[in-house]
Amino acid sequence: MHDTAYEITTQPRPADYPAYLPTPEGPVMLPSEIPPGVQMVTLPGGIRTLAYTQPSAPAAPLVPVSQPIPAWAKTTALLTPTIGGGIAAAGIGLSYAAPGLIAVSQALWSAVALIAAAAVGVPVLLRLGRAATGTGRGSTHITQNITASGMFGKANGTINHH
Repeated sequence: MHDTAYEITTQPRPADYPAYLPTPEGPVMLPSEIPPGVQMVTLPGGIRTLAYTQPSAPAAPLVPVSQPIPAWAKTTALLTPTIGGGIAAAGIGLSYAAPGLIAVSQALWSAVALIAAAAVGVPVLLRLGRAATGTGRGSTHITQNITASGMFGKANGTINHH
């Protein structure tokens, strides 16, 4: 992969070597001496060493990935022609039924007028009928007197016709 061979050189530990790193057993390489493609890695055993790493892959151009269509969008798409067709059918039906609906509305207004006339006319006719027979003046009055003694006592009563 790498055709160029780099010679790794070492020298004694510099004075500015970080204190948090463990003391190396051998000479230390300065960061400026590390060739490109080589990094400090930690091996599974805990040993830190320099190693060639794989170069990062170039960023691939973003390819649009098709997303699944949400369920609500599918439902809406399926219902839209159905609802539109239903509204169109209702409009056509109303256009055919319009003459009948006009006749029914006129009949309903006639029924309302009949009910209003009956509400006014029936009491007037009843009043006139009572006045003609003469029974409208006399009426029977019934009076009841009930007495009882105690909570569970027997009740006595009288009924008077006037």
